[in-house]
Amino acid sequence: KMRQYSQASSKAADFVLYHLRRDDGRLLARYRDGEAKYPGYLDDYAFFVWGLIELYEATFELRYLKLALELNEEMIRLFWDDENGGFFFYGHDSEQLFSRIKEIYDGAIPSGNSVAALNLFRLSRFTGRKDLVQRAEEQLQAFAGTVSGYPAGYAMFMMAVSFYFGPSQEIVVAGSKEREDTKEMLETAQRAFLPNAVLIFHPADADRAEVQKLLPVTAGKDTVSGRAAVYICENFACQAPSTEPSVLHSL
Repeated sequence: KMRQYSQASSKAADFVLYHLRRDDGRLLARYRDGEAKYPGYLDDYAFFVWGLIELYEATFELRYLKLALELNEEMIRLFWDDENGGFFFYGHDSEQLFSRIKEIYDGAIPSGNSVAALNLFRLSRFTGRKDLVQRAEEQLQAFAGTVSGYPAGYAMFMMAVSFYFGPSQEIVVAGSKEREDTKEMLETAQRAFLPNAVLIFHPADADRAEVQKLLPVTAGKDTVSGRAAVYICENFACQAPSTEPSVLHSL
């Protein structure tokens, strides 16, 4: 089932990237009868970046994480409020209305701002980039007054706050993707509910150099005596590696 779901997710993401993205990289809002139209809104970017992060953790295809970072940068460029912090719902390249609104309330569907805040924190843990942490901190500060009045109405925003204050972890699995011990280790981590962790695969073969360049936390985290190993880190300080999935499960 896990493979079936991840394959369906990959097809969905690839459809959006092929049919709902202009040549200049801009996401579009809707697709109908072969036609894509209208510049995407904040929610389109935040939710798609969220999906791409999840898709990386499901497939460990690095291209999805690279796309998440790329679209996250474009989201900041198009929607960020330089004066007061937070993200506007409309991009600066969209139709200019009398006022530019910001959504923060997390109803049946969470707001783009809340999802974007959590995305920023998670992407910072993947990459070690402090500029993403700073941007997310500014976002929390921009809406803290509103949220403190009724926290229950901002559940997704509170998830971002929880991730920020922690404890939160980086889990790095090193191994060869084709080996059974690596598959078992990865699947053990994937089956757990880990809202305050990011899951990273450090391949022992192909893409190794590219992974290390994009995800510096993987440096020095290698297999142990040829066996798949897991490193559990908190704020980039890591425990000794383990080669036993049962140990990972208990941790």
